[in-house]
Amino acid sequence: MRRINVVYSLITDETKSKVLMVKNVGRDSWSLPGGAVEEMETLEEAAIREAKEETGYDIRVYGIVALNEAKLRKYEAHALFITFRGEIVGGSPEITRPEEIGEIQWIEIEQADKLMPYYQEGLSELVTKNTEITYFDEGIV
Repeated sequence: MRRINVVYSLITDETKSKVLMVKNVGRDSWSLPGGAVEEMETLEEAAIREAKEETGYDIRVYGIVALNEAKLRKYEAHALFITFRGEIVGGSPEITRPEEIGEIQWIEIEQADKLMPYYQEGLSELVTKNTEITYFDEGIV
């Protein structure tokens, strides 16, 4: 099985009652903004790029709030899903890839928990705990 690294960004509104989510075309499902890490791209760079591509927003990411993994038989891959805490620092909502993203929406955390059951404690717990695992890119060594 090949390895795939996928990054997501957990971005909340100022009240921390809503989460920024995107509706994926084809799968007809909602997710946090994110996607596969490209070759020679850091996790942080990928999270920032994917958020921009999927939402139009420029973001800054902080520590990691969740780390999930799965063996995806359909793709014959072992995937790591790394979720960063993110914050909007610019840009405006825009769907630049309509073949991939159908909608961008701020969704109430309780509803987001139902749409994304992959987080064992739920997105609401990740938001309220407000704790992260330190992420540091050591560069090329």
